[in-house]
Amino acid sequence: MFTVFGRSSFGYGLGWALILCFAAYPLLVSNRFLARLQPADWFFAVLALYSAYYLSTNIDEYKTRAMRPSPEELVMGLALMLLVLEATRRTVGWVLPAIAAAFLVYCYARTGWLIPDVFEHRGFTLNRIVGQNFLTLEGIFTTPLDVAATFIILFTIYGAVLDRGGAGRFFIEWAFALFGKNPSPSAPGRAVVASGFLLGTVSGSGVATTVTVSTLAWPMLKRSGYDPQVAGGMLSAAGIGATLSPPTLGAAAFIIAEFLDVDYLQILIYATIPTVLYYVSCWLMTEADSRRLGVVPVRTSDASVWELTKRGGYHFISLAAIAVFLVMGFTSFMAVYWSIVVAFVLSMVREDSRLVTREAFAIGCLAALGAWLFGISGMPQSLGLQELFNDRISVASFWGMAAAVAASGLQSWRATRAGRPVPPGGTGMIDALLDGTRSTLGIVAVCACAGIIVSVVNLTGLGLTISGIIISAGGSNVFLILLMAALAMWVLGLSVPVTASYIIAAVMLVPALVKVGVPPAAAHMFMFYYAVLADVSPPTALAPFAASAITGGEPFRTTMQAWKYTLPAFIVPFMFCLTPDGAQLLMLVPAGTNAAGAVVYAMPATFGAWMSVLWVTLAACVALVGFCVAFAGYGLARATAAERVLCLAAGCLLLVPNGYSQAAGLAALAIGLGAHWRRVGRTGGPLPAG
Repeated sequence: MFTVFGRSSFGYGLGWALILCFAAYPLLVSNRFLARLQPADWFFAVLALYSAYYLSTNIDEYKTRAMRPSPEELVMGLALMLLVLEATRRTVGWVLPAIAAAFLVYCYARTGWLIPDVFEHRGFTLNRIVGQNFLTLEGIFTTPLDVAATFIILFTIYGAVLDRGGAGRFFIEWAFALFGKNPSPSAPGRAVVASGFLLGTVSGSGVATTVTVSTLAWPMLKRSGYDPQVAGGMLSAAGIGATLSPPTLGAAAFIIAEFLDVDYLQILIYATIPTVLYYVSCWLMTEADSRRLGVVPVRTSDASVWELTKRGGYHFISLAAIAVFLVMGFTSFMAVYWSIVVAFVLSMVREDSRLVTREAFAIGCLAALGAWLFGISGMPQSLGLQELFNDRISVASFWGMAAAVAASGLQSWRATRAGRPVPPGGTGMIDALLDGTRSTLGIVAVCACAGIIVSVVNLTGLGLTISGIIISAGGSNVFLILLMAALAMWVLGLSVPVTASYIIAAVMLVPALVKVGVPPAAAHMFMFYYAVLADVSPPTALAPFAASAITGGEPFRTTMQAWKYTLPAFIVPFMFCLTPDGAQLLMLVPAGTNAAGAVVYAMPATFGAWMSVLWVTLAACVALVGFCVAFAGYGLARATAAERVLCLAAGCLLLVPNGYSQAAGLAALAIGLGAHWRRVGRTGGPLPAG
């Protein structure tokens, strides 16, 4: 309902999103959806609808004249900006709206004494600021909101459909069963990491994945002897990787695709190896901790992997469908749409995973067949879907699903009215649509609010100013500039959501990285990676706080444990930014230079190129081994200071994809681990946990 495919319906998309925000997040937090809404909520909703209506009905005029708002447009623009700030406050808290308000004040400021000289500008009138935000595509209606209104909501619904269809629960049970046959001290940690990865491919939300995995895994970890803080750190580290995991990455991934002007499949390719390295890092840290803590062996599950696979293996098909459709050349929108269709159909395999009733599914099949036979190949103008659903098969499938959902909802309503139990799958698809829509409300509000910040950056040239400051301070030293950018992302991510912090970084920090030779794709992925890792960074970290609420651990200590588990992973983004060869971790192989002398990158297309990518990836994995021993202080037994220093040095040397550096790193790691192995064998220390 808030999909935007044309300029004429753009305002309506945001308007309906704001209305739902005010209804779902009332002024009084004790309220529930549409229950005891306050007069202010109704006023905000009506004002949002009128602002959207005003913008949409006058859009053609804005295309042909200067963007100077009339008095009426000034009032409507101010109203829309205030509504966006209020909706953002309700959905994600006050910090991001406060930052946006500070940017607006900075943009309006005209006297030099209000701001440092280096950031001084001539100031802009209220008319210009409102016009930039309300009447152009360089403010509220900039790229992030466009992406949120088209792609993100559909991908969120896709994840909700998989979850309501039982995929999330199946993946966790399957991961637990994978390590449950032979009890060992390492099995619980391995099961947590594997379940975090598998559930993350469905969820795309780090905090939600953390909560789900924690609820199911904490009893097992407690039996094994894990401390609540350590367990919470492990669970949040495994869960936060969901935002990095293909195919349903976090919302920022779609915005990266727009900024880089590539399709979503390319972003999935960029994210593949870094995701593997992230979970390899988490796995190595859990292995070290299982030995250090001396936890007892427990069975993670009594179920058989084979039996679980026979019962619910079709969920892997639902998950892989989106990648298959993208590889086949489908657009991102149609790939996820057909993936939803696949998940919808496969949900009927089992009674406990159905999204609609059997009778409703049959009605939907008949409706789809009828739509196809009668040659219905278009969509109603009011839905705004004409440009996307333009063939008979996709239109027929759409109406078939719509008929099935409507019939199932009606059947459930009639059963409830008659006092009978709701049939299996009665409201499954409806619940999935509601889950996906509600999850998207905060993202839409955040993207609109971030658009206000982007408008200020564009008007004042603040992005160029900050890029110049960073380059001057870093002295064109790529490592130092990357370090400053990472610290800036950490500060920004303390209270700002991942999507918003990435958008701000994309317009203010990425240009500095590109200027010093970092490939644009690597620069954007660096910022995205650190925006995600901010969720497990002290002092404020949502995922560890959520995990501590379940394990009963102390929140700050849980956060520090989560940071320890992910610390080696913090180094991975430096690997693909420091040198041209490091970009191979994003599957970008140096392919020569252009006329300006800049390195040109291409996807690996030869056997030698693929072997080069494999070598760099293996070197990164070995580097993570060194970092994990150094940071955990434990390998086969407690590591000495000298062994930790050697492993840390080895990791740093392997960080740079250079032949001499890697040879030195491998030598240092061999010496460090060799000395560790000999000492443990000589003293009869702890054996591997198995």
